[in-house]
Amino acid sequence: MLLYMCSSCANTRSKKTYMDIALSAVASELVSRLMSFVIGKFRERACLYLSRKQNLESLRRLLLRVHAVVEEAEGRYIANARMLAQLRMLTEAMYQGYDALDTYGPLEQIGFRAQIEVSGSDTINFSSFSSSTTVGREVQSALEKLEAATGEMTEFIALLTGCECMSRSPYSSYLHIDNFMFGRQVERQHVINVLMQDSSYPLNKVVPTVLPIIGGCRVGKKTFAWSVCSDERIRSRFSSIVHVNGCDIRTVDHGRFSNVRTLVIAEIQSDVDDKEWYEFQKLLLTLTGAGSKVVIISRFERLARFGTVNLVRINSLSQEEYSYLFKVLSFGSSDPADHPRLALIGKELATMMKGSLVHLSVYSSMLRSNLNVQFWIRVLKLYRAVMEANLSISGEHPRALLDRGSTVDITAFSPPSSSSSSRLRLLVGGKHSSRPGELPRMTFGDIIAGSVVLPMKFELVWESRLPPYTVISATCVAEKPEHSASPRMKRRRLGIMSL
Repeated sequence: MLLYMCSSCANTRSKKTYMDIALSAVASELVSRLMSFVIGKFRERACLYLSRKQNLESLRRLLLRVHAVVEEAEGRYIANARMLAQLRMLTEAMYQGYDALDTYGPLEQIGFRAQIEVSGSDTINFSSFSSSTTVGREVQSALEKLEAATGEMTEFIALLTGCECMSRSPYSSYLHIDNFMFGRQVERQHVINVLMQDSSYPLNKVVPTVLPIIGGCRVGKKTFAWSVCSDERIRSRFSSIVHVNGCDIRTVDHGRFSNVRTLVIAEIQSDVDDKEWYEFQKLLLTLTGAGSKVVIISRFERLARFGTVNLVRINSLSQEEYSYLFKVLSFGSSDPADHPRLALIGKELATMMKGSLVHLSVYSSMLRSNLNVQFWIRVLKLYRAVMEANLSISGEHPRALLDRGSTVDITAFSPPSSSSSSRLRLLVGGKHSSRPGELPRMTFGDIIAGSVVLPMKFELVWESRLPPYTVISATCVAEKPEHSASPRMKRRRLGIMSL
């Protein structure tokens, strides 16, 4: 019996020992696997980080090469249509590359879960860029597109050396970057090629060469045409350059023309009757010399029917081009890499502006004067408030409203007073018309910066820095909301006015 009990105890101790050994082995295996998993993840993230960083550096180096080639191409007269098509591909890929670099480069510096504090719990989140895997894929994709576009760059450079150089003005182009036309190089080259061709009038002497330039509202058509007219080859080609508008077609001032080769720039803001147009063309044959040509500038597609050559279409800048230009103008001589948070705020603001050149000019000039994070955040919040207010009232973005000639509610720009009941309501509109000089003049920068006391009624003015120095003006009226009226009635009473 004693021997049996001793044997049972020994078996029990043996089982416990086996259990302990088994549990220890399982625990060791779990710990080992967990450590392997953690180390693997660490290595994977480290490799991903290094790969992403290497891709960003490769993208920077490739962009330097491509930008140098694009700048050289923009400084030469290219008559070959295939080369112009390749230049367009290079340019598009370049700005897409800059877009990826300007988006993910700053995030690389400040972290992929960057949040910029505005006030209290109000933050600007860049959550869409928070995934490092997504960032890696986007950067890799931009790099591959740029590499594909540069596949035949060697041949392009070789052909480029045979193209005539343009006269350059580095002072105006580089020191005053906001005073020269950005982009449109392929379209500009195409227009110059058409105007430089030795084409005489048709045998029946009915019409001269007519080139239509068609584009949307406020996309820079007049600035584009002015840039072409300022080219040295165009100025030497045509003895006279005459600008006319739609009204001048009906009543032509003969004194503006002379019997020399003339370039006529016709800006037309409404449709023209066929008979009136052909009468105008026949009159030009008697007033101008051989080789004269006509350029039509308009937003109306129907006017393309008067063209004798293919039209040139001027569209809004692509979002990548627009963001790049906004960055360049907003930072001026400062390096955006030294201000990664500002770069992200500027990218967000440029995305919200939907390609408006007026907004770009106003905001970039103001931001460049104050490279302060809190100031840029304030400007971003104001713009977002105006955009959301107009979307809630009319369902449209401020740019679309301006292009249609409708009212833009800019109440968010009005400075808050001591009591909410006396907060001013500001509406941009044209119904409260006034004579020039009758009202005090204010700029967009004045009301956005909040540096001045706004009068109850004033004229809001913006002037382009580029020829022909287009001026956009509107009347702003401040109204105090009525306590007795509902918000809907207040909005209805304020009305919708056109810019």
